[in-house]
This record gives sequence, C-alpha cells and structure tokens, in this order.
Amino acid sequence: MSVIYAQPLKVGVAGLNHDHVHNIMNQFKNGEVIIIGIAEADEPLVAKYKKAYHLPDSLFYKSVAEMLEHIKPDAVLAYNAIADHLGVVEACAPKGISVMVEKPLATTVKDAERMAMLARQYHIQLLTNYETTWYSSNQQIYQMVNGQHNIGDIRKMIVHMGHQGPKEIGCSPDFLKWLTDPVKNGGGAVMDFGCYGANLMTWLMNGKAPIAVTAVLHHIKPAIYPKVDDDATILLDYPTSTGIVEASWNWPYGIKDMEVFGQTGYLHALNGNAIDARDTGSYYKVPVKPYIYKDNLPYLAAVLRGEIKPDNDLSSLENNLIVVRILEAAKVSASTGKRVLL
Repeated sequence: MSVIYAQPLKVGVAGLNHDHVHNIMNQFKNGEVIIIGIAEADEPLVAKYKKAYHLPDSLFYKSVAEMLEHIKPDAVLAYNAIADHLGVVEACAPKGISVMVEKPLATTVKDAERMAMLARQYHIQLLTNYETTWYSSNQQIYQMVNGQHNIGDIRKMIVHMGHQGPKEIGCSPDFLKWLTDPVKNGGGAVMDFGCYGANLMTWLMNGKAPIAVTAVLHHIKPAIYPKVDDDATILLDYPTSTGIVEASWNWPYGIKDMEVFGQTGYLHALNGNAIDARDTGSYYKVPVKPYIYKDNLPYLAAVLRGEIKPDNDLSSLENNLIVVRILEAAKVSASTGKRVLL
C-alpha cells in the first residue's frame, strides 16, 4: 500500500537544468507537492518551464539565497548540476531548511564532507534521490537478504546501469551541457550511472565501505562526449564479497538491474517490478510487493515529520558520503591504473 499524505509538502526548487525536474513538475501538476519558489537564473530556461507548466512569474527567483528571503519551504529540492549542490546546502542549512538533491550527492569528497558538516551543524536532513530507490524489486531483495528468506551471506553483487547515451536518448541541451562537463558533473558515465551501483551495494553491505576500489574507464565516443568517459567498470572489494558496477552510455538499450549471489541462492531484480531467483535445485519468479513509497516525496515527508529515520537508507547522508568516496576512488584508480584503498 502506498503512503498518501493529505497535506503535501511545500517546497522550493533549486535549478531547472536537470531533466529530472520534469518529475517534480508533474507531481506539482498532480497536486502531490506545492512548489512555492523556483530559483533559476537562466531566463530562456525559465520561460520554457513557465510555458510548459503554466507557472506564474511570482514563483521565480534568480538564486536560492534570494528565494529563501521570500519563502519558508519545508525543504528545497535541487535540480541543478552536481557541482552546484554544495551551494544549495550552503544557502539552506543556516536557515534550518532540509535539502534533497538528485543523485549523486556531490562531485568530490571535499564538497560532500562540507555538505555533511553543514547538515550536522544546522540539524537539517540532507538526502539524495535515486530512481532505483523506489523500485519495489530492489526493496524486496534487501528484505529477503536481511530477512527469513535470506540467501546467506552475500558473495557477489553485479549492477548494470546504462543506456545508449544521454545525447542519443534525447536529453535536453541544458542538461547535456553540464552532464558532459568533467567539473560540473565530475565525470561522465562513471558519475551518472556508477553512483547507482555504489549506492545499492553500500546499502546491501549495511553501510560499510569497501576495502578498496579498482576501475576502468573508457572513452569510446569522443566525437560525442569529448570531455568525459562514457563507459565505466568499477570493482568494489569487501572482506568476503565483491561488487561489480557496470555503467555505460554505450549500450543498445536502457537497463537498471541488480544481481545478488549469496551462499545458498541468487536474486536478480530485472527492473523495478520483477525478480528472478535460483537456488541449488530450482529457478523461480518472486512475487514482488509494491514498496510503501512510490517516489521521493512521501519518503521525504515521512523523514521531515520524524516518522522514519534515514539511517542506512538509499537516500541517507551516511550512504551517500560513501558513494562519493567510491566514485572519487574509481576515477583515481582509472587514471593511475592502480587499486585504491579506502
């Protein structure tokens, strides 16, 4: 059963140059959230969204700081370049306003640690939103691994995340401009899709970081993506298990799946709603129960209202600090050709 709140959150939106912002615009249109302010300095981009979603001039401000002089939202949701997440937290935290950013949390460990320091100093929530968090299949695999239907200790995890490429699938020019920038996005496929695997594996490992990270990055399409990698393979070394993250902008179709091999069984989340399973004697389909939270908004509301604590959740600050450490180590490993100890 999904969670439904009679009182939608009142939020501010930081940035419009991330194509995921269409999600919250549709949630707004459907009455699932109340947008009381939007911070965006790009006037053509503002005009585009005003027209597309019939938004009044009164919602718009040039910056997050200016927006927060006029509104008091329950939270601010960031839909801007990853490198700009820090600025959003720096504006919101001293005012006691919680923040949810789109994945990943930050481009560098330095930025992530400053964001975490501000969140702790001012006692705000700092959460990260991933599409795969709301996959009922992933949530059910986590419950099975940690519950009575467990498959024993995890021995190997494999996460495939990717598609044909952001330009190839039609991402907007405003999105592509920073998504393919080594500073604004921190990298290419390694950041865009590598973060999903790092996030899921940190969760399955109950918040433990790997011992070491080894990575290979490829630049297969320099004519399309001249500045960043477009294919990444990241190996995470744990004491008794291994994680393999395969992230790519070079695949013939889009895929977001996860395989988990345990001592006594195997689970494969093929997509958000289907799980295949095997043990030593049989192959079977696992009935998937809908996850209680269908997307980020009811989860965010529950956290802000103290109904749940993020702890090691996929959106949690603790998990995503480790994710950024893994991604930074992956880039170092790829550039040096060496295994990087965490």
